[in-house]
Amino acid sequence: MATSIYQCLTRITAAITENKDFLTELDREIGDADHGLNMARGFAAVLEKVPQEEPDFGVVLKKVGMTLLSTVGGASGPLYGTAYMEAAKVAAGKTEITADLFDEMLGAAIAGIERRGKAVRGEKTMLDALIPAKDAFAEKVAKGASFVEALDAACAAAEEGVAFTKTIAATKGRAAYLGERSIGHQDPGATSATLMLESIRDYVKG
Repeated sequence: MATSIYQCLTRITAAITENKDFLTELDREIGDADHGLNMARGFAAVLEKVPQEEPDFGVVLKKVGMTLLSTVGGASGPLYGTAYMEAAKVAAGKTEITADLFDEMLGAAIAGIERRGKAVRGEKTMLDALIPAKDAFAEKVAKGASFVEALDAACAAAEEGVAFTKTIAATKGRAAYLGERSIGHQDPGATSATLMLESIRDYVKG
């Protein structure tokens, strides 16, 4: 499936910007109260720096990662920056996206986050949304589902992952200082990761 990655990034930026206050409020409860603001600033910079007419997914995603790394504060910048740069390696030279390629890109992004953040699923992080999303996506693709159907399943699983983060204590980042008091609050990173997946799904749907 051919797609304009710049237009997809525009959709992601709009979703992050629209929800920046919500993301920041979530972060106020268990973090530094800046996640939404930082992410909105980072993706605004992405749209300024990413070449609009570049067809190579790898080139674009590497630029996205480098931009987020340099403009998004806190842990989110290095984590999302690494995620996009790892996805870029898989997508190098590709000018159209398929379900199999997206699955590989998502897997590479997750591996990058795990490595950079020294994190695993179940620690109240973005991984609690992304890993179940990846599993649901791959399962649907293996059963012959369409790209959109697989993305729908991924988004549903990510949303369930966000809900799950409310039930566990944080063990990573600033939220870890709250310990058991972080239970009952959803993770801002898991929420922003889900917003990205939903934006991609909505863009692919057209």
